[in-house]
Amino acid sequence: MTNQNRPIEQLPCIEAPDDIEAAYAFCEQSGFGDGLPIIPPTVERVERMLMFCDRPRNEPIMTVAPGYGEATPLRIAANAVMAGCRPEYFPIVMLSMEAMGDEAYNLYGVQATTHPCTPLIIVNGPVGRELEINSGYRAFGAGPRSNASIGRAVHLCLLNIGGAKPGAGDMATAGTPAKYSYCAAENEAESPWEPFNIEEGFPPGSTTVTVVAAEGPHNVNDHESTSAEGILKTMAGTVAITAPIMPTMRRAR
Repeated sequence: MTNQNRPIEQLPCIEAPDDIEAAYAFCEQSGFGDGLPIIPPTVERVERMLMFCDRPRNEPIMTVAPGYGEATPLRIAANAVMAGCRPEYFPIVMLSMEAMGDEAYNLYGVQATTHPCTPLIIVNGPVGRELEINSGYRAFGAGPRSNASIGRAVHLCLLNIGGAKPGAGDMATAGTPAKYSYCAAENEAESPWEPFNIEEGFPPGSTTVTVVAAEGPHNVNDHESTSAEGILKTMAGTVAITAPIMPTMRRAR
């Protein structure tokens, strides 16, 4: 058996308590995590996560700026467990990480900037619906486990694998709550336009993940307009002050 697929118990592991409170304290003292409680990434839990992985578990799928740690499926799985992901969410987490590894995404710039932007994950296609990733009311608020844990898993990878610690790697001046988790699906059923992945040339029925460096959501209020033209002017005025950033996409294999 090659090292790429050796059982986890045969690989170097950190000895830590499995008790939830003790594990939380251990991560806090060790500089892991985002400040929220975590699920201990035991061998058994990580193995269950890797059941949804079809790649060599120790072969990096990308390196995570600014520290350029190697994001192997094994390391990503440990962070997904900590975030509270169900194993079936894991392919979306890996696709999101792979998309951020695209040079065009400029992950170093996103991680190290003083601007409060952070990776936003947008899921299209049938897998997003199967996992019940919220695309409607309060999509960016408290709610489904899928939105919360997928987004959090990605951001834990940025912290724990990429070394994006506040003030040492992540230089965001004030930051944003979106750095805890920032994930939603496109509301394809109610949108008047083609889904974004179809517009980008992916075949109908495909599942894709798009990552884009984004600020927190902007609220657009208009309590005076009585016409579509007036509402569009308000929206255009808001859009005009935001900076467009090119997204990168990955299709589920």
